[in-house]
Amino acid sequence: MSSDVAQSAGLPETDCQSDEGPRIRADARRNRERVLLSAEAVFAEQGLAVPVDEIARHAGVGVGTVYRHFPTKEALYEAIVVRHVDALAAMARSERTDCEAGAAFFEFLSRIATEAQSKRDLTEALASAGVDVKAIADRAFSELRAAVGTLLTKAQQCGSVRGDVALDEVFALVGGACMGADHDGAPPVNRMVALVCDALRPPAR
Repeated sequence: MSSDVAQSAGLPETDCQSDEGPRIRADARRNRERVLLSAEAVFAEQGLAVPVDEIARHAGVGVGTVYRHFPTKEALYEAIVVRHVDALAAMARSERTDCEAGAAFFEFLSRIATEAQSKRDLTEALASAGVDVKAIADRAFSELRAAVGTLLTKAQQCGSVRGDVALDEVFALVGGACMGADHDGAPPVNRMVALVCDALRPPAR
């Protein structure tokens, strides 16, 4: 995780200020990242009721380290979701020049779908516990939406995407492809998204 993403998710002030300077800050960021990765894996496998002690054991840190970064489980849920959405937004913002916007746009749609499928167990665990993912990561989702909107506009300007396609339609189509791929006998998600991408391209002349 980049330092920008770590800072946007909010490191505790005690981890950012120390007499030992950069080394302590780097150690704190590494510990925070280990906790996030471990919590994500444990939540997806065992559900959200898993004790914090188990997350700490999995991460190889003390329980106090977990609570120093995330005072509550809700803060941990939020940080996990924000981390992923921030990463997707950063990817959309860093995509290539205007002349390559079409390829970048379609590649990004495939990445979103792949991420959604790989995080399905965690998403289902959060939903079953009544966690409103969109509400806890509203800022991150807004930034993702803006970044994808810019990428869509560039792709339309270079003629790679139909000009009559709206951003909400793009998200609805990709979301539908992901949900459809969950059904027995359905094509894999990459095939479903490939069909969506074909539908978004301008008709051949």
